[in-house]
Amino acid sequence: MGSTTDSGAGTEDTRSTAPPPYSLVADNGLIEESGDVQANGRIDINLDSKIARTLAKIIDLQQEDIHNPPPEYIDDLNNVTTCDLNLNIVIQIVGSRGDVQPFIALGNALQKHGHRVRIATHDVFADFVRKSGLEFYPIGGNPAELMAYMVKNPGLIPQMKTLRDGEVQRKQAMVATMLDGCWRSCIQDDPLTHEPFIADAIIANPPSFAHVHCAQALGIPVHLMFTMPWSSTKAFPHPLANLNPSSMDPRTANWVSYGVVEWLTWQGLGDVINKWRTSIDLEPIPATVGPSLPEALKVPHTYCWSPALVPKPKDWPAHIDVCGFFFRDSLTYSPPSELTAFLQAGSPPVYIGFGSIVVENPRKLIDTVVIAVVRSGVRAIISKGWSRLVGSPNPNIYYIDDCPHEWLFQHVAAVVHHGGAGTTACGLKNGKPTAIVPFFGDQPFWGNMIFRAGAGPKPIPYASLNFQQLSAAIEFCLTPQAREAAHKISLKMRTETGVENAVESFHRNLPMDKMRCALIPTQVATWKYKKSKRPLSLSRAAAQFLIEHQKIDEKHLDLHHPNPIVIENRRWDPISGIISAATTTGSSMLHSTADMIYDPYKHYKRSRSPRPPAEIINNTPYARNVADGESSSSSMQLAGQELLENRSGPTDALSPRDQNGFLVAGNMLGATIKGFGKFTGSYFKGVVVDIPHAAAEGFRQVPRLYGETPKEYDAIQDWKSGAIFGGRNFFDGMADGFTGIFTQPVNGAKEEGALGAVKGFAKGTIGLATKVPSAGIGLVAYPFQGITKSIEAAFRSNSRKAIARAQLKCGYYESARLDMDVELRDKVLQSFDAFSFPSGYVSRAP
Repeated sequence: MGSTTDSGAGTEDTRSTAPPPYSLVADNGLIEESGDVQANGRIDINLDSKIARTLAKIIDLQQEDIHNPPPEYIDDLNNVTTCDLNLNIVIQIVGSRGDVQPFIALGNALQKHGHRVRIATHDVFADFVRKSGLEFYPIGGNPAELMAYMVKNPGLIPQMKTLRDGEVQRKQAMVATMLDGCWRSCIQDDPLTHEPFIADAIIANPPSFAHVHCAQALGIPVHLMFTMPWSSTKAFPHPLANLNPSSMDPRTANWVSYGVVEWLTWQGLGDVINKWRTSIDLEPIPATVGPSLPEALKVPHTYCWSPALVPKPKDWPAHIDVCGFFFRDSLTYSPPSELTAFLQAGSPPVYIGFGSIVVENPRKLIDTVVIAVVRSGVRAIISKGWSRLVGSPNPNIYYIDDCPHEWLFQHVAAVVHHGGAGTTACGLKNGKPTAIVPFFGDQPFWGNMIFRAGAGPKPIPYASLNFQQLSAAIEFCLTPQAREAAHKISLKMRTETGVENAVESFHRNLPMDKMRCALIPTQVATWKYKKSKRPLSLSRAAAQFLIEHQKIDEKHLDLHHPNPIVIENRRWDPISGIISAATTTGSSMLHSTADMIYDPYKHYKRSRSPRPPAEIINNTPYARNVADGESSSSSMQLAGQELLENRSGPTDALSPRDQNGFLVAGNMLGATIKGFGKFTGSYFKGVVVDIPHAAAEGFRQVPRLYGETPKEYDAIQDWKSGAIFGGRNFFDGMADGFTGIFTQPVNGAKEEGALGAVKGFAKGTIGLATKVPSAGIGLVAYPFQGITKSIEAAFRSNSRKAIARAQLKCGYYESARLDMDVELRDKVLQSFDAFSFPSGYVSRAP
């Protein structure tokens, strides 16, 4: 589960864990060389492995980052961005209650700004979300099962016993269900009230995994928020990584650790995501792109920890913010009389608790804790937690059940816990020195951050915990130095408004200039009207109003994408580009060949097996998607069945066994034909489109290696944009290639004299050798790329139709609720007429 945050958690303090261990790694040799997953869920990274060395080289290849480093960080969160648009926002969360709780606070804050907020998470949190006044949508998945899996397989790679038991396959099926649920949370009605809903923006925690893909399908903004660092930096390593000794520069090693963890995660998750992407009409993502997708797309990130504890790294760009912890509003709590009496009976106690951590030997743990407390000579409040930690009666120890940390931590001297982000935040906000006993995942990261700040001792791994270490940690927390360090952090944290800062970060990263309706500027644009002099952006309510007044026909409306996301397989040079494209083509052809053999066999084998109950078939995550539009495979089967029926005459003339035999034969033939079609399509697409495109793009990117940024054009999305891209690249490539041989030496001589002239001549020569081939090959490759996308879009239309239906349905609902007065109605009609005729064309869009 991501960092299972327990931000400000009291009654539901849950552990902070790594992302769900969904990965089943394919290349075991490469994985074993790159990283070793330990029993505590952390990854020992071999910095001398092939993957690590390759990632280190990429730093040198990223010339745009070297020549254009991020600007010096300035805290802009206090500069309020006005957002007068009322958005439908879906917040997608995978994890425990502790992960969900901070987003409840965020959702309530967004509501105050006029937004409609839906929380999409596991079914078990429905009441928790709805009681907070937020809409809820179930995405499936069982967080308790995910936690149990994490306990048995603490890390990204499962144990062999888990593989034999088939648990990995069950978890992958759960992930597929959650991905499908996340998509439906963007476009489906409220399951309780049946009010129409379609998302205008997405907020998500990274372990939900569907975020970028849903945003791509909808063409809307997406914003990731998390409680631990998930963006590459040279300031510190990935929170789940242990770096083995190496000759690699430490700062480079920190950066590499993020790439290795992402790569390991993608190995097993990629197939699940790509299969789901095809179900929502998106193309599969190449393995070279998938691991770093949010970072490559520069998706805005907001990290929910205090900059007083972990400042924002200087190499994080402006779209990444550190806003502060998310705290709930003040709670009203009346403690039991026994607790009040204990607090008043002596000096402030030390709190010791491990939340939802379930240990194999709770008796051993509680004995260790009690001995350490007695040895330290302190009073203590021990949380029973999920392990039910209860020792022998002791007048200096109080065993507590559920109690809000926000209240309790005001009355203790120090806190000892497992390192949950929320418990850490709550303790430091109250100025309490903190000792961390990490169990797995990112918990050691927070322990080290507290130790570095001087507010607590060095973290004690649970595996090596003993009463001597715990006693020493408690004694350290009671020193004046620790109290002073915690107090300083507390003073800074009390000035932070984490939730409001997160709202500001979200608003600031919205492309609001592209999201406004041209007729009603305070509403978000979702449609593009094609029949006006130039495309007209319309809100749902405005479009519905114009349809009702017969000003427009809905068939002239196209979906408006204020934040189009184009995922491209970036090439660095022509050689690696061609090899990669050829390898992908060969792999696709090989899979198609296997399908021609294996798919008919599956039909034959299925015919020999008892048919599963209908409810099982209809409950698969993809079956519901197919209900919106018939799949190609089902069409093939029906066509084969009809063909056999036409040839054979009435079916009642055949025995049931013969009927079944003909049907199976037809299905097997259809599967073979389908596999051959995929084989042929893969071959021609690879030879005609993919390999030439990789060569053209590889040549075009070579100048980046010596610091020259290639010209950027609008992304290729259809045949028209492909033709424009190819034409512009041809003229610019030819012009720059032939003139650069003269201009580069001259410019170099002006800057560095004779040495600069030599460098310029080399650059000009390389430019001529790369830009001209890119221009020539690209004149054909880029238009063909656009044609391919147009053809794919024509055949992949189910999701687009579902989105359009949801927009129209939601528009009818919003128009009825808007209750436009006469003045607004007249203004909308007049503005539309002005846009429709050239003589009166005046843009109302800001």
